[in-house]
Amino acid sequence: MDIVIRQADPAEYEALGEITAQAYLQDGLLDFGESDEYLGELKDVAKRAAAAEVLVAVEKGRLLGGVTFVPSGGPMADIARSGEAEIRMLAVSREARGRGAGEALVRACVDRARATEGCVRIVLSTQRTMHSAHRIYERLGFVRTPARDWNPIPALADITLLTYELTL
Repeated sequence: MDIVIRQADPAEYEALGEITAQAYLQDGLLDFGESDEYLGELKDVAKRAAAAEVLVAVEKGRLLGGVTFVPSGGPMADIARSGEAEIRMLAVSREARGRGAGEALVRACVDRARATEGCVRIVLSTQRTMHSAHRIYERLGFVRTPARDWNPIPALADITLLTYELTL
């Protein structure tokens, strides 16, 4: 399989937004389903691309998934500190899973972090149930950082996000 990782083209934003939203919905990752406020964030690829780097995985012209790479803070960073890059919103369409697209996207983010001047580590947040993603992160050398776990909606105690980091 020849998966190409590249920067998303604006013509792909809508399709990538839908892939990302469907991945989260189908995996039961949004507490409020179709009415979850975060669904709009997942679909708004243009907003992400204006503040960070959005990468896509493509095979034979078919969009498989994408990820947001935040090289050095800014409005798209959730947990990154000085000297850290961040991975956000990794998603692969259900039909394309298990073929290496997710891992290829994470590897591309790691490569970009290594190429970012002053970047010493890459961090990310993930939900407890994202077991396939956890396996990718751990296979690539990321380690859990429980001290950085956090809750994006403090009023809901069951939404604590797990964090991982990779020292470069």
